[in-house]
Amino acid sequence: MSTLIQPEAVASRARDVLATWQADPEWTRLWNSCAQYSSDWDDFYGYPIIPDYDAVADAPGLFTETTRVLALKAAMYELTGGDEKRAELAQPVPVDVMSHALTAQFTVLSRIQERTGIRFVHATDMEDGFAGGTWRPGDFTHQAYRAAFGPVNERYWIDAEETERRRQALDEVYARIGVTERGRKAAILSAAAA
Repeated sequence: MSTLIQPEAVASRARDVLATWQADPEWTRLWNSCAQYSSDWDDFYGYPIIPDYDAVADAPGLFTETTRVLALKAAMYELTGGDEKRAELAQPVPVDVMSHALTAQFTVLSRIQERTGIRFVHATDMEDGFAGGTWRPGDFTHQAYRAAFGPVNERYWIDAEETERRRQALDEVYARIGVTERGRKAAILSAAAA
């Protein structure tokens, strides 16, 4: 197998992967679980970088973008003979956050994988910098996505530089209420008492 995988090859397989997943009898349940997941998920630096984010209104678009990226990753995984590192394609932060909501539906995903024979691929330890948000316009992910599904939804496809700019703005806002280190530390009650 060649080590050079073309975006068009990934795109072709990704379209088939997504169609297979969508035909599964539990696909609707997966969607419903992800749409409801917002009430159980606190996120300080992923979804809030979306202007005027709304957990309910944005769920359908995020689910669509995320399942498309997961199809690309599954295709890349297959085409590279199971190389997790190469399959962990760059993606925008909001899509990465939704992938966590989706992969938290472990039992449903396991059954879909068993029935379809296609792996859902997501490995945080394989992401560049462990922080997601490494996507840049024109990169491999973008090329494969466009070839498979057309233009990205710009509401959710926020590039790495803009993501960092927005996160720095959030740093300032959150620090005032005691949330620091990008949400990894919270002293909200201490800040409120001061």
